[in-house]
Amino acid sequence: MYDGREKMFEVKVISSFCAAHYLDNYKGKCELMHGHNWKVEVIIRSKRLDSRGMVIDFKDLKKFLNDILSRLDHKLLNELPFFRKKNTTSEQIAQYIFTELNKRIKKMKNASLKEVVVWEQENSCAVYRETPER
Repeated sequence: MYDGREKMFEVKVISSFCAAHYLDNYKGKCELMHGHNWKVEVIIRSKRLDSRGMVIDFKDLKKFLNDILSRLDHKLLNELPFFRKKNTTSEQIAQYIFTELNKRIKKMKNASLKEVVVWEQENSCAVYRETPER
């Protein structure tokens, strides 16, 4: 009997990168250049599994994510093209990673990118997700 709830599979991988940044239009310590060991979580979801019984191979998802994070690793984020007109907040970093990763995930037939979580510190993170178009 159908209970009205939508069924969904989700997979998550976690990776990290080290980078420096400073915040524009901010009063406080973070207006000065400083660094973080950023932790990044991404979640991919699908209503169906592929022929192997997977949403996506973890190996592939990790490669996609790490390719993007390698562009940020050991960089001054404020100097990267995406951030020249955007502040290097955790929110904007999460949006950048989402946008770049979504270019690859969109090519998959059965899966979609649910969200990207960027941890600036052990107890502080920002989440970026896009709501489905109606």
